[in-house]
This record gives sequence, C-alpha cells and structure tokens, in this order.
Amino acid sequence: MTKFSRRDVLLGAAPFAIAPLCKLALPGDAQLASARAPMTHRGHEHAVLGHAAMIGADVPAPGGPHELDRLLVPPPVLPHRPGRLREYDVVAVDRELEVASGVTFAAWTYNGTVPGPVIRATEDDRLRVKFTNGGSHPHTIHFHGIHPSNMDGVFEIVAPGQSFTYDFQARPYGLHLYHCHTTPLKKHIHKGLYGAFIVDPPKPRKPAQELVMVMNGYDTDGDGENNFYSVNGLAFYYAKYPIRVRRSETVRIYLANLTEFDLINSFHLHGEFFRYYPTGSTDQFEYTDTVMLCQGQRGIIEIDFHNAGQFMFHAHQSEFTELGWMGFFDVVD
Repeated sequence: MTKFSRRDVLLGAAPFAIAPLCKLALPGDAQLASARAPMTHRGHEHAVLGHAAMIGADVPAPGGPHELDRLLVPPPVLPHRPGRLREYDVVAVDRELEVASGVTFAAWTYNGTVPGPVIRATEDDRLRVKFTNGGSHPHTIHFHGIHPSNMDGVFEIVAPGQSFTYDFQARPYGLHLYHCHTTPLKKHIHKGLYGAFIVDPPKPRKPAQELVMVMNGYDTDGDGENNFYSVNGLAFYYAKYPIRVRRSETVRIYLANLTEFDLINSFHLHGEFFRYYPTGSTDQFEYTDTVMLCQGQRGIIEIDFHNAGQFMFHAHQSEFTELGWMGFFDVVD
C-alpha cells in the first residue's frame, strides 16, 4: 500500500493514493476531474464537499452492508437475577484489516475485529471471560468497573499461546470499557485491543432501539498521528450504509471513546437534540446535540427523533469527519 500521512490526505500531497476518498460527493465528470487534477488546496475543498453531502453506495467505505452488525447491535438485555453466570470467550488475534478504502492496518484484535465484541451483563451477574492470547505479543484484558485486584488485567500478563479466565461480579451498572493493559499501553490500545462493556441496571431501562458506537482512529503510517477515524472500525462506513431507526422508538446509543494520539473526540447529531447520561450510571442527563469525550470517557445517548428523514452524525472536529468519522441515521415512521 502507498504510504501517506494525515497532512497528505487533507492537503492533497498524495493524490493517487487518496483518489477514491476525493470522489465523495462529486457526480460524473467532476469525479474524474477530481481524481486526475493536482490536489492542492482545491483538493481540500473536495473533502469539505464530501463532509457536507456524501451518502450511499458511491461512498468509498470498505465492507459489506452487514459487516458491522455484530458491533453495532449489542447482545440482548437480561432481567436482574443475582448470581447468574454470563460467559464469554475472547481471543487475541493479529489481523490485517482494510480500515478505509484501499488502506490496510496491521491490527491486534479481540476476536478478529476492531473494536472487539460487545460484552454485556446485568448488575450482580457473575461474569466469566476466558481470554486466550493467539497473538504474537503478551496481552491482557483490563475491565473498567469494580472487581478484585487479581482480575484487573494489569499483573496477570498472558503470553502468546496462554490463557487466563477473568471471573468477577459485574458492577456497577453503566457503560464501561475493556482494553489491553500491557506496556507499551499506547501501542496496545491503538493497535485495536479494546471494546464496549455494558452492565445493565437491576431495574431495566425503558425499551429502545439499542446501538453501540466505539470511536477510534488509525495511524496507518506510524508517525504518531491518526490518518483515519471511525466509529466501530471502518472509515465512512455509516455514510455508505446509513443506520435505519424508527421515529416512534427511542434510539439508545452506548458511546465510548478509545481514540489514541488525540486528546478528545466527539459526537454531534444534526437536526435533533438528545439526552446524554455520562457513564450511564445515574438518571442525570444533559440535553444537547454535541458531546466531547477524552480517551476512556463514555456515556449513553437517548434520541427521540421528531422528524423522519436522513440525519447526519459525526465528530465535531471537522478534520476527523473528513477522515472517516461520519454517518447518517435513516429515520423512518
């Protein structure tokens, strides 16, 4: 693959490497001219046009129409039953992923995806996660939440070919994270070893269409800066495949930020406001259309759409949007 930096993508110093990403919203001959023309500041204008308008089959996103379903839709909630056993198998796997159109990334994954699988339990469940290290480096799983020190994923380093079972009571309720805690920590997280960990409250939340979104970035040329951004791992994916939701039903999003190298990431929704519950651990919320999260921050968003139609969501750092972190809700009656 051709190497290029984030500056190259935005300022157009690598026109042929990023030609697919510069045809975002330009019809017919305009697309051809865009791909062939020298990518000076005019190329940056094309990125802005893409940010404003690109949607549908012509969007240069990798993956098929159901590629991310298992990451977007969480396992079903179960009623409160203290002591119930919830079991998961997680395997660390080194895997080359196509994270943007024609761009690959040598990832370290849990179960072959970035982010890893959604792990869900109800408060007071007994959570048992068997972790097997099938990768080429030592790894662990560190769960956010309350648990004994020998289940913390810091001291019990798991060598390649070895296994370890995490076994603890799931608490407190809310949206949490899990990620590798092996040094160098920055590298292990950036390479893809993280995921969402949902602990449901004893009294169930009201019914909703539930979604999980994990924000992340990819440094594809090793310079310590992200070249692409996404939710759930693939740049521009939800612009190519908008998420269909129902206007008559609350949409609940479990939103987490695992972006390395950037101090903050964000979520902005067009045409609507939402209730944002930090960490999802209380009934207190902010009514807004934009939230900013540092790495490790997370919360629950609830949206009651007033109107049908297509509504954009994206990072409110415009650069992140133009490098892949954007999508649409297709709101239907």
